[in-house]
Amino acid sequence: MTRRVRRRTCREREGRAVRSSSRAGTAGVEDEEDAPVAELDWKALPDDTMLQLFSRLNYRDRASMAAACRAWRALGSSPCLWSELDLRAHRCDREVASSLAERCGSLRRLRLRGHEAVEAVPGLRARGLREVVADGCRGLTDATLAVLAARHEDLERLQIGPDPLERISSDALRQVALCCSRLRRLRLSGLREADAGAVGALARYCPLLEDVAFLDCGTIDEAALAGIHSLRFLSVAGCRSLKWATASTSWTQLPSLIAIDISRTDVPPNAVSRFISNSKTLKLICALNCISVEEELVQDPSVFRNTKGKLVLTVKSHIFKSIAAMFPRVDVKEHEVFNQCSWRHNDIAGDTMTWLEWILSQSLLRIAESNPQGMDEFWLQQGTTLLLRLLKSSQEDVQERAATALATFVVMDDESANVDPARSEAVMLNGGIRMLLDLARCSRESAQSEAAKAIANLSVNTKVAKAVADEGGITILTSLAKSMNRLVAEEAAGGLWNLSVGEDHKAAIAVSGGIKALVDLIYRWPAGTDGVLERAAGALANLAADDKCSLEVAKAGGVHALVTLARSCKLEGVLEQAARALANLAAHGDNNDNNAAVGQEAGALEALVQLTGSQNEGVRQEAAGALWNLSFDDRNREAIAAVGGVEALVSLVQQCLNGSEGLQERAAGALWGLSVSEANSIAIGQGGGVAPLLTLARSEVEDVHETAAGALWNLAFYSGNALRIVEEGGVPVLVSICSTSGSKMARFMSALALAYMFDGRMDEVALVGTSSDSSSKSANVEGARRIAFKHIETFVLTFSDPQMFSVAASSSAPAALSQVAEVVFIHEAGHLRCSGAEIGRFVAMLRNPSPILRACAAFALLQFTIPGGRHAVHHAGLLQKAGAGRVLRAAAAATTASIEAKIFARIVLRNLEHHQSGTST
Repeated sequence: MTRRVRRRTCREREGRAVRSSSRAGTAGVEDEEDAPVAELDWKALPDDTMLQLFSRLNYRDRASMAAACRAWRALGSSPCLWSELDLRAHRCDREVASSLAERCGSLRRLRLRGHEAVEAVPGLRARGLREVVADGCRGLTDATLAVLAARHEDLERLQIGPDPLERISSDALRQVALCCSRLRRLRLSGLREADAGAVGALARYCPLLEDVAFLDCGTIDEAALAGIHSLRFLSVAGCRSLKWATASTSWTQLPSLIAIDISRTDVPPNAVSRFISNSKTLKLICALNCISVEEELVQDPSVFRNTKGKLVLTVKSHIFKSIAAMFPRVDVKEHEVFNQCSWRHNDIAGDTMTWLEWILSQSLLRIAESNPQGMDEFWLQQGTTLLLRLLKSSQEDVQERAATALATFVVMDDESANVDPARSEAVMLNGGIRMLLDLARCSRESAQSEAAKAIANLSVNTKVAKAVADEGGITILTSLAKSMNRLVAEEAAGGLWNLSVGEDHKAAIAVSGGIKALVDLIYRWPAGTDGVLERAAGALANLAADDKCSLEVAKAGGVHALVTLARSCKLEGVLEQAARALANLAAHGDNNDNNAAVGQEAGALEALVQLTGSQNEGVRQEAAGALWNLSFDDRNREAIAAVGGVEALVSLVQQCLNGSEGLQERAAGALWGLSVSEANSIAIGQGGGVAPLLTLARSEVEDVHETAAGALWNLAFYSGNALRIVEEGGVPVLVSICSTSGSKMARFMSALALAYMFDGRMDEVALVGTSSDSSSKSANVEGARRIAFKHIETFVLTFSDPQMFSVAASSSAPAALSQVAEVVFIHEAGHLRCSGAEIGRFVAMLRNPSPILRACAAFALLQFTIPGGRHAVHHAGLLQKAGAGRVLRAAAAATTASIEAKIFARIVLRNLEHHQSGTST
């Protein structure tokens, strides 16, 4: 039985409306589409225009353009293009640095990712560097940081984080202080320590230092920080080992201190009160997610009311209103407090707001990552709005961190990818989808990846997914999936993966070119890039579940790409999604040729058979599901057996008895599909497949015992297997399904299995053996036969309505038979396809002396020939070839037959007449 998939439709009208409206203003212009297009001479563009184009490219594309001609080479080396360089999205090592060195003489601002990139910075020979911002530097050492400082004495701003600098000690901090006397800003995360000597060196040798952030650090000498008299902004967020008595006494003596960030610390309320009372210059205290402070505020909301003009920001305070009131001489409305234009005429206020944006983005991201209890009210009332305001910051790293926080704070469970519906919808209702899409369209690849990540996570919510699609997000994500930057492409593929889960967006993804982009990702990136490959394969798996989209996947080369992953990739997540995609491609049966195409792809069946032995249950489950679907094609069925599929699946069904329900269903289903073949069926029985299938048939899970019953039905067709089922105690199992299952299909197939077993063909096999045990075998089979016949009869009678059947028996009107047929038809049975041998066996049962078997056979043939059934015409043809008409008429007229058998036989005759007349016309 083929696994069903839901279908979704394509929304094309909106796109067509746009195209038609774009032509509305061209009245009077004939054959506009055929008009010649003037060729643009790129070399004739003004230098200023070309410089603008160059400035929007990453360094690799810039170098490629510069190689086009001598003029562009000169423009490409212009100092204005190389004052800033963002290498986070690209590999940066000593070789790359050496190749860029001749252009970096005027480099002032540099952004990096990874400690290897920091090690390569001296190779740029950018002695005039003013700012270095680096992340992902967990492996950074004292020696590397000391060399960086020594080679760049003009450094004014140094920021490394948020990954902890576990290998950096106070020795490196002292070297920074000794070498970089012009340092104004120092922001470091996760230092083991900042002792008195290191902090004292900063105070002594860096007289301009005004912004210090030691985030999530170990020990810090609180008293030594008071020696940095130039300090205006200080953050110790996340530091849990501070001596607050010393800090609240010494830091209040700093003559220029404007703002302090003590978020995510264990600061006691009395220390906050001392900051308020003792500092003459302090204007802002940021204390987000400080448990002791928040508990104090719950007990006494007025505890910090007398702040002497100082603002204390907590998750309990009205942040926008409080910030607007922080500078009474500046007329700023609440919703514009983070608008840079609101503070441009006030240097102190502007500097403070710039610092506050950075601090808030840091703390909100850290809070979102830890996801503490009791934060729902904050996120819904103002946290979401804060992140969206920061998304429009003029500071690039603030924008990116806000996007990352939006991607993070909605996720409730990483493993199941659950998102909080209220939080995700709050982002949508506050206009966040449009903001994120706008950020995704910017030229900065780092911003693109973070925005795409947020869009992907938010799109798990179906309402948000619809908003993303309505805002044009599918086209934007498709474009980003074509990026040569792996991180951007990976997050974009993740967005398409989540959007493709439901039925509403599959067609739109296909129309936008998303399928081709996803297939290209698999070809573009090597096997080691598990993130991008898993997301691309996962998205293709969702899309392949749609009939039309599955054709597009195959057309784009998706079959070969997915089989390549299944054969060569070693990453379990990628293998699971690749197998799932192949399963869905093969799930459409006769609707398209993908089932055969997957089977004919070189190495596909071998790879899937091999994956059934994976250590990962998800991989085994999807591989078994793919083999189940593929086994509906006759050629695939035999080819699977030829590459060891029978043995592998029998082994899998033996091993999965304690596995998940999904694995059990697919393992049994794969054996069901393979057992259609006589050779496969016999091999399954001889290979030990009967016993585990009977175990699965005992499952209380309907899908599991239904597929197991289907496999046992096929196996029971052959006498040797039928006897094995009896000897393994299978009769009580099938009887239980036949009488108690909630699935009509399971009851139907178990009844047919029992009928196969006891129509007389097993008797000869049961009696083979020595004379001493022949009688016991015969007695056992006879007892099982009586039990089986009783429950087959009970099953058939459950579809009998005495009054309706009496009317049908006494009436020759077609309507009476039609009414019975409609009532007794099992719709799922229309998907079952029988061979000529099986149909012939049911015809033979119509002649069986047992009225119970005759009634069961007539009931089965009714199910297989109902007009509109998927294989009804096929079954009608087989019956006609077998000359079943005469047998059916005899069954309908037999005086010894039950009324049910007679009515069912008449309905089958009517069905054959219907199909015969349809063929003749």
